[in-house]
Amino acid sequence: MRGISRTARHVVLAFFAGFLSVNVLAGNILSSSGFTNCENNATITVINANVQFDRSSLVVTFDVSGTSSKQQKVIADLVVTAYGTQVYQKTFNPCDSSTYVAQLCPVPAGTFGAQGSQAIPANYASQIPAIAFSIPDLDGRATLKLTAADSGQDLACIQSGVTNGQTLQIPALSYVAVGIGASALLLTGISALGSAGSVVGAHSPNPSFGSVLAWFQGLAMNGMLSVNYPPVYRSFTKNFAFSTGLIPWNAMQGSIDNFRQNTGGNLTADSVQYLQNATLVFTDGSSDNSSLSRRSHVSWAHSLLLDARAVAVDVNGTQSGSGSVSNGNSTTKVTQVVHGIAGYVEQLTIPQANTFMTVLLIFAVLIAAITLGILLFKVILETWALFASFPKKLVGFRKRYWRLLTKTITNLILLLYGVWTLYCIFQFTNGDSWAAKLLAGITLGVFTVILGFFTIRIWYLARKSQKAEGDASALYENKETWIKYSLFYDSYKKNYWWLFMPSIVYMFAKGCVIAAGDGHGLTQTVGQLIIEALMFILLIFTRPYATKGGNWINIIIQVVRAMSVVCILVFVEQLGIAQSTKTITGVVLIAVQSVLTAVLAILIAVNAIIACCKENPHRKRRKEAEKLNREFDNLTPLDARNSLLINPPDDKSSIPGYPMSPYRGARRYEPVPSTTRPGRWGRQESSDHLVPSAAGMGHSYDRSPSQESRAYDAQSLSSGQPTVPDVGPQGRYGERLGR
Repeated sequence: MRGISRTARHVVLAFFAGFLSVNVLAGNILSSSGFTNCENNATITVINANVQFDRSSLVVTFDVSGTSSKQQKVIADLVVTAYGTQVYQKTFNPCDSSTYVAQLCPVPAGTFGAQGSQAIPANYASQIPAIAFSIPDLDGRATLKLTAADSGQDLACIQSGVTNGQTLQIPALSYVAVGIGASALLLTGISALGSAGSVVGAHSPNPSFGSVLAWFQGLAMNGMLSVNYPPVYRSFTKNFAFSTGLIPWNAMQGSIDNFRQNTGGNLTADSVQYLQNATLVFTDGSSDNSSLSRRSHVSWAHSLLLDARAVAVDVNGTQSGSGSVSNGNSTTKVTQVVHGIAGYVEQLTIPQANTFMTVLLIFAVLIAAITLGILLFKVILETWALFASFPKKLVGFRKRYWRLLTKTITNLILLLYGVWTLYCIFQFTNGDSWAAKLLAGITLGVFTVILGFFTIRIWYLARKSQKAEGDASALYENKETWIKYSLFYDSYKKNYWWLFMPSIVYMFAKGCVIAAGDGHGLTQTVGQLIIEALMFILLIFTRPYATKGGNWINIIIQVVRAMSVVCILVFVEQLGIAQSTKTITGVVLIAVQSVLTAVLAILIAVNAIIACCKENPHRKRRKEAEKLNREFDNLTPLDARNSLLINPPDDKSSIPGYPMSPYRGARRYEPVPSTTRPGRWGRQESSDHLVPSAAGMGHSYDRSPSQESRAYDAQSLSSGQPTVPDVGPQGRYGERLGR
């Protein structure tokens, strides 16, 4: 029985002596991170193996147990690798005098176990580099093989991940990402409010909230493929899980477990309680560092309470030593092998069968919060109206708050459609609750119908506008149409309003490929690469965004997406790329994606500064239009501008910001042809008999001018001098009056 203790100590010392990277719990502590049995027909099986080293006290704490079908002599071989490179290898025979271990010479038949702590010599501890305690997500593995001394037959194999627990899954990074998204949302909302009711066709700023959220969703979905990620990149992608609706909440997970249990679900190995007592190990042998750190504190705290020299040994139920031996499931950790989508969500302590219901409940919470906020603001406005008047901009909200609520929910559906498709298909293929599958089918169908309705409606209005005016300008210039449907195309130019349709197809296709190809990493990656490449080609040839900056930002984002998928090809197991190359690729991916995220944050800040300091362009155009309107419509007869030399524009709608005439585009009336005819003395007589009844205009119709009058007129004209009218008593007109 003392030999069992010595065996455990020897294995532990050899385990740590040659290894470079282990899990850090408090800056000085290294520990194993789960294990898997790598021999199918093993006669010696390890049931539990937890090992921890404290650099400050040079003490190893361990908990090892297993079974052996028969008594036999063995040879042990320990191999340690870091980033795919072998850094330590040790083969020893427990029966040799230099490495004699009584309990392994031979290995006893039956069950055995050892738990306790042991000091290790300083020469062993000095072989562990200090860097192993600081670099996040170090990728290392240790493999211990036992073979028969006489025949060389493989008797047992155990593989354990050993990483340093310093991880890039940091809550602070998630908070920063949430802050960037919230800033984009606030800026987009302010821009929409500033242009409300003034000028239709105002484009949203870039990067918009939708662009930022889609970028974060892409980062999260990059971590859901069934490939062998380096641990550092796997941890990085978990920081963006919130953008896809995956938010850890144990109380909610317990409620979902109860719901599943009542609707046909199986909680035996798929519940939140099970995950809390499990160590996640991926198919490539690596483990989840963050979950290990989170779940190991309790069990290791109990072990550290033991005396530094206390060791307890149990052989076939017989205990020796001064320590305590674990029994049953009290301290035994369950090893859960995961990959793909299940591996991603279970790192967040969300059972894979709970994935869809988690996203559904988070969506319901968002809808409830949005509805409550809008209704509360409505109540505030109504109360305000009872005591005072409020700004005119809020009048529209007061009258059409239901339209705003509907538009907000539709926008949320559009933003989540891609990941919603992914989770629904994953529920169909991996779920165990008939009710959850039914809800997945109903919600996916409803969301698709809603987006399909808006797509058909916008296409119909665009086609109608093209027939009437030759283009789809009515989508941007008609105020009612803009208010209802602009959320789908407000970032695009008028000629590329239709680009939102391939964008919806793009989101749907991504979700389908990732969910339907779960477990087939090469298929998922190639499918993703084709989708991203097609979207990149579409953007580079159309450049559909309304601003030059918007085109460059979105094209760069798409380039990074496509290149990210190319890098993920390196992680595909079938290609056989070296682990060191995978790690370097993962670090490069983190650097590039982090830089782009920082650039988006900077652009959002710049847009916010511009919005605060620069005059609202929509308000400026409206004031210019009002000024021109006053200049052309409020002239007085004596105003110098009221001159034939000033030619006011025939169509004021050409003035920037001037309200569009409802008769724009209508055909003008043809002038009415003249119906007058020439009369005597060159006059024009009206056929409607409106002029003949008027007084004479210096001409008489009953007599012709006398010769004397004609001679006088001719004389006055030929003299070229002004004359005084002959109205005196001797004058010509006087003589006539005298008569």
